[in-house]
Amino acid sequence: MKDWYRNIILTLGSLILVTGIAAAQSPVLWTVKAQRIGTGLYTVRVQGKTVPSWRVYASPDTAQGITALQLGADTTVAQFSDQHISGDLNSIQDELFSNKREYVYTGNLAFSQLLRIKGTVPASLKVNLTGFAAKGHEFQTLNESRVIPLEGGVSIQNNIRLATVDLAHPKSDCGGTGRMAESGLLFIFGLGFLGGLLALLTPCVFPMIPLTVSWFMNQSGNQKQAIQKGSIYGFFILLIYLLGSVPFHVVGSVNPEIFNSLSTNIWVNLFFFVLFVIFALSFFGLFELNVSGKITNRVDNKSGIGSLGGIFFMALTLALVSFSCTGPILGSLLVGSLSSNGGAWQLTVGMAGFGLALALPFSLFAMFPGWMQRLPKSGGWLTTVKKVLAFGELAFAFKFLSNADLVAHWGLLKREVFIGIWFILSLLLAIYLFGLFNTRISLSNRKATSKGRLILAVLALSFAAYLSQGLTHTDRARLNLLSGFPPPLSYSIYPQKTNSKKSGAEPRVINDYEAALKLAKAEHKPILIDFTGWACVNCRKMEENVWSKPEVAAYMGRNFILVSLYVDDRKALPAPSRFIYTDSKGAKKEINSIGDKWATFESVNFGQVTQPLYVILNPDEKLMNNPVGYTPDYQAYLAWLKCGNNSK
Repeated sequence: MKDWYRNIILTLGSLILVTGIAAAQSPVLWTVKAQRIGTGLYTVRVQGKTVPSWRVYASPDTAQGITALQLGADTTVAQFSDQHISGDLNSIQDELFSNKREYVYTGNLAFSQLLRIKGTVPASLKVNLTGFAAKGHEFQTLNESRVIPLEGGVSIQNNIRLATVDLAHPKSDCGGTGRMAESGLLFIFGLGFLGGLLALLTPCVFPMIPLTVSWFMNQSGNQKQAIQKGSIYGFFILLIYLLGSVPFHVVGSVNPEIFNSLSTNIWVNLFFFVLFVIFALSFFGLFELNVSGKITNRVDNKSGIGSLGGIFFMALTLALVSFSCTGPILGSLLVGSLSSNGGAWQLTVGMAGFGLALALPFSLFAMFPGWMQRLPKSGGWLTTVKKVLAFGELAFAFKFLSNADLVAHWGLLKREVFIGIWFILSLLLAIYLFGLFNTRISLSNRKATSKGRLILAVLALSFAAYLSQGLTHTDRARLNLLSGFPPPLSYSIYPQKTNSKKSGAEPRVINDYEAALKLAKAEHKPILIDFTGWACVNCRKMEENVWSKPEVAAYMGRNFILVSLYVDDRKALPAPSRFIYTDSKGAKKEINSIGDKWATFESVNFGQVTQPLYVILNPDEKLMNNPVGYTPDYQAYLAWLKCGNNSK
């Protein structure tokens, strides 16, 4: 695992560079057109020319792994037949394959294919030209796209933009998300600070405190200089972690939806699942996640400079050599920021809390060196901290697997399965803390008699007992303390209960805005838009703790048409419903999935990319009051609902 992160970065950088070069130097220039020949049938003709010195392979060669130059498209929409070649086809002795004879295009190229559309014909279709090209001994794959119009296809109305919505002038000036966003940042800062405190208690960081402070005291002429240098050292630690969030601001400024897309992406969540398992195994002691020795040695050599630069490199050395302990905690902070839809600023605030927690001890002990006498000595308790964190990393790993499962609708981690895994992990943690087993990876150091370990063991056992209620099919299975973190109650291995005593006032949930608008006009009720997501923790908290309140549920059911729009739903839209959206700046975005549509709908009309977001519109699509986000106080949420409903 040595240098694994550096290799990943280099690999990704190389792929981006290669992709950019390939895009800039395409070996073939081509155009494509479709001619209608029947219902759902088209002849698609490709014409083009190869760039001088390049050859494009026109026929397949399975022995060499070569496929022919051909068109492809979404197989759920379109199906292509075999191609008919009509261009300048040449037979050459290919120097790449030991002068074996191959058929290639070396000038003009032309071929046609029969296209059959399944179901309703869309107004346009995205096609991909794939194949292989070569120039001397240089070999390159081809994968380029074009959008072609289809005669007789159904053109959809672009209903992403609601011209009637005026965010600056709602009918009632109540609600708003600003204050809640600020409190959210304070919460993230607190989590980051807590993470930094946990990092201080790891074997990579804790022993560095007295060593570093003593060095400052010895290298300074007096205590005033020691305090000054220690404070600067702490500031540089904070600065280094803040700088770590800067690239995410650059990415986020390019596309404000990128954090939501990343946090709900199936493959990203699977990657984080594997990454957290690796972090856990590292904390268990199977291996160490270390920064390259060459990098740390080079930085450490510069830390000897007796200047501000030297102090900075000392701080950087601490950040690098402690990575094996701080890396997993920082990873949790990163994915936590992604999952909470807060983007780069939440990450920056969290990193600030983390860096401040690490920096404070060095500055404070430099100011008050006598305090170091009260520090506990390094020992086995530091190993215990790492193992406890390892169990926590495993628990969080399954949260990301659950996110992928919910978005993809695989049904692998139903609510009770997820809770059962956490239950087992809690039991194992309690057993470890009680010192009841010992393994080759030293899960137990047989010192389970300390008061601290006993307290933690009892807490772990109590948590396991609490989780056991979630395995039942009773009202206690709601697990209100963990609301939003496990999969929703509806995602269960048990059949859903129906309550015949319900009053019928509970809100009807619709998942399509156009259908909700039509119903709102028919019933003369306002629309309550719920921008939500399958992997949204705070959305589940609102549904389970706020919407479930009888007075809230009854009021919503009587007075609103509720439409829940899932911004992370990866299900493909029907072919006629797909389109390319062009924003006010001319940027284009392909709308291919349900999530693409509703995420863009939220961003364009309401200036938000976070979930949950609640919006009230009247049947004429006028904004009734200011949208609100996560509102855990059900009375405040009910007051907001009433304000919006009464703004007629």
